[in-house]
Amino acid sequence: MSMYTPPAGFSNIRGVIVDLDGTMLHTAQDLHIAINRMRRDLALPALELDTVISFVGKGAENLVRSSLLIDQPEDLVAARFGAAMQLFNLHYQDANGEYASPYPGVHEGLQAMREQGLRLACVTNKPMDFTIPLLYKTGLRDYFEVVYGGDSFSRKKPDPMQMLQVCADFALEPFEVVAIGDSINDSQAARAAGCRVLTVPYGYNHGHAIQDVDSDGIVSSLLDAAHLLSN
Repeated sequence: MSMYTPPAGFSNIRGVIVDLDGTMLHTAQDLHIAINRMRRDLALPALELDTVISFVGKGAENLVRSSLLIDQPEDLVAARFGAAMQLFNLHYQDANGEYASPYPGVHEGLQAMREQGLRLACVTNKPMDFTIPLLYKTGLRDYFEVVYGGDSFSRKKPDPMQMLQVCADFALEPFEVVAIGDSINDSQAARAAGCRVLTVPYGYNHGHAIQDVDSDGIVSSLLDAAHLLSN
């Protein structure tokens, strides 16, 4: 049983775009480790997990920049940002997927969607060099026909570019596609593309309540989403 009342009007959906961090996978601990190793190398103190979680969702550059701006002046962050990104990428290569785990209902939900004949794409702001190994390591890669990361195009969520490309790849109109995510970035990108939006309540919405995000409904899991889309 879902903990939420599902919205009506999903009978025309033929494609699903699913976010990665905070929607399918709990990856915060991996990111936390990489950020604190980067900060250690820069002679900065460690950050709390909740602080790092509040920066997740807008891509690696935003994550690194935000984790420096919290206790460093803007001019110093600008001067050492390139070195910080190199350090983060180095450490995240080691940490990526080590502690990441799928949320409840993710595998079951994706399998159900696939059996319903829905076209599946993963769209994330995580760089592709991290996205693809993470999907394989957690057993999620084979569910998706298409995977796009934050560096696949010139723009990323909340811009609709990635989602519009998925619609073109699937030869579907945006109104035939629903995006499932955990944050305002997912909602804004989907709305701008003309797609429907479902949100999950357990992810990394930059420290804000998911109830404040514009969506067509909150589903407690991807399996709940699959049940909704089968009606």
